[in-house]
Amino acid sequence: MTIKSSIKGFDRRTLIKGSALSVASLAITGGYPSILRATTTPIKIGIFLPYTGTYAKLGSNIKDALILKIEENGGGVSGRKVEFVNIDSEMNVSKSTERINKLILRDKFDFLVGPVHSGIGMNMARIARKSGTILIVPNAGANEITGKFCAPNIFRTSFSSWQTAYPAGKVLLEDGMKRVVLIYWNYAFGKQTADAFRESFEKGGGRIIADIPTPFPKSEFQSFFTKIAALEPDAVFTFYSGGGAIQFMKDFKRAGLNRRIKLYSTFLTEGTAKAAGDASEGIRSTLHYATTLKNSMNERFKSVFLKKTGQEADVFAVQGYDAGELIIQGLKRTGGDTVSQKRLIEAMESSKIQSPRGEITFSKAHNPIQDIYLREVINGENEMIKIAMEKVNDPALGCELI
Repeated sequence: MTIKSSIKGFDRRTLIKGSALSVASLAITGGYPSILRATTTPIKIGIFLPYTGTYAKLGSNIKDALILKIEENGGGVSGRKVEFVNIDSEMNVSKSTERINKLILRDKFDFLVGPVHSGIGMNMARIARKSGTILIVPNAGANEITGKFCAPNIFRTSFSSWQTAYPAGKVLLEDGMKRVVLIYWNYAFGKQTADAFRESFEKGGGRIIADIPTPFPKSEFQSFFTKIAALEPDAVFTFYSGGGAIQFMKDFKRAGLNRRIKLYSTFLTEGTAKAAGDASEGIRSTLHYATTLKNSMNERFKSVFLKKTGQEADVFAVQGYDAGELIIQGLKRTGGDTVSQKRLIEAMESSKIQSPRGEITFSKAHNPIQDIYLREVINGENEMIKIAMEKVNDPALGCELI
């Protein structure tokens, strides 16, 4: 699927007339001045996200919000229209390397945006490091993306798995939870989420009494709940998302565990609370966004996104929206030039984004520095209770940029 949008009023003669250099004095490549080509050809953005399967809604919300942001800027930046090429990642890690290589070599995008899945994200980061294509990650949280695979051309507008889960250890201890069971999907992001929680929770004196990884993307939980019930923990800390999260919450309630064991997470209730019904009530989570955040940008964004897509905004939409803003800010500072990539990257890394989530800036590893909120589901909404930790900066272990 290809989406094209453009802005009106761009005059090539005006550009040439306003330049301090004549066309004859410019560096010529392929018969056209390179600066002219850099500011008249469309900006190509490749979007590699899931549109089918478990995380289809996440992918659609990211894509729709990214496109919305560019449309709000007139459909382009600095006189250049933007063209989007959407590719379904199909959540297939084994096929992703070959497909990403083909996309980069064939389509030569100015920006590549994606993915959702952390395993695919690490493949994209490895390839982007070699190719030099500017990669903006609007979801995948694997620590390595802005850790050991970091590169000047790789940015993230979402989070690292460490960043969202580490503050949760402090939250549970403050809530008086001392004995906790971990249960999560057994892939990169799930494991790193569990590790980050464990780091802060045990540092504060808490005890993990069981660690239960479950196969991804299966959502059969009843046998695990029997074991959890026998352990009688103070709380369960978990990571599931999308359809799996809805099933987890419903099964947790069906097993009667919600009556005696507190449930905490990062993403469990994000975009899923209403679908889970009363099974989601009272669940607490730490995340970098809450739909009830009281700021004018968030109120406007929720309204515009709902009107545009018919869907309610969530953290995934916010991450896509901010990916669009990062692209816009970088291109505005370079006058739309994508040929001088070093200059474009420098402009992007100095960006300060006023986001629906609050202000974000970027670390030396290009991960967002942002507040992490404590939320609780009340009447189907993730209500912001307090800031769990301010301006959280991922440690970016292994990154050579820091």
